Amino acid sequence: MKKLLSIMVMVSIIALSGCSLLEEANKSINYATEATEYINELSTFAEKASNIEGENLKSELESLETTIKDFKETEPPSIAKDIHKELENKSQTLLDAINNVQKNGEVTIEKLKQSNVYQTIENITELKQQIEQLGS
Repeated sequence: MKKLLSIMVMVSIIALSGCSLLEEANKSINYATEATEYINELSTFAEKASNIEGENLKSELESLETTIKDFKETEPPSIAKDIHKELENKSQTLLDAINNVQKNGEVTIEKLKQSNVYQTIENITELKQQIEQLGS
């Protein structure tokens, strides 16, 4: 009877740890997907921003700010904490650059081009390959 109980306890422990590993793998895949979508949004903005002017540009920048802030609140799985921290830091740099572009009210494509918004987006985009490896 003790032997059977011991075996059942061991099987339960193994099953629970297996569930934990599966859960962590799912979190990693979900995070990789979310981070990739975030980076794709940044890239899309960078591609189309040079064709936007005036209020539309201001609106796009505000939308981008919201996207950045939302992503920064994402809780990464333990395996992605380092890369998430790097993404957070670069995203904060991007937020600061966007705020500088908007500081004096009028937002123009020239101000945007003179800022480091595009360079920061490019720096963030370079992390995409590392993030995609989390999901595989």
